[in-house]
Amino acid sequence: MPSKDEWRPSRWYWTSFRVRYQESDQMGVVYHANYLNWFEMGRTEMIRELGFSYRGMEEEGVLLPVVDLDIKYRQPARYDDLVTVFTRMTAFSPLRIHYEYEVRLLSGQELADLDASMMFPESGLPGALLTAGATRHVWLNREWKPARLDKCAPKLYDALKDTLLGRKE
Repeated sequence: MPSKDEWRPSRWYWTSFRVRYQESDQMGVVYHANYLNWFEMGRTEMIRELGFSYRGMEEEGVLLPVVDLDIKYRQPARYDDLVTVFTRMTAFSPLRIHYEYEVRLLSGQELADLDASMMFPESGLPGALLTAGATRHVWLNREWKPARLDKCAPKLYDALKDTLLGRKE
């Protein structure tokens, strides 16, 4: 396995949706805490695209709580905007995983042009940046003790490792 210094971020994964009325305030601006839910949606859909689910992970006894969060708000999302959450892994080990996110407002054409095989160069994501952030997580068992993913869920570990190394995508 490569050393920590040899990791490179995975490719970007994305999911798009419309901002719901209940996610915004009276001015039609998205309430700041909703971006955290959107980050989770990005992680969930990325894991799903890799052939796994959070439900399946939990059934195997693997939990993945957030232990650190960074977020920067650039522009507000508004009610009924069609937003896209881009998600990628930036670091991974048997005990930890780190994600990076960008919430962007894409034009209809930019959204139509997205293709699952696209690899974006650094700072090359389409659309207007609304929010950027990162989360760090630890793998735990049902007793909330650190769990080595390579031992308790080896298929998931291999899929995540291969994704971060740029294989099997």
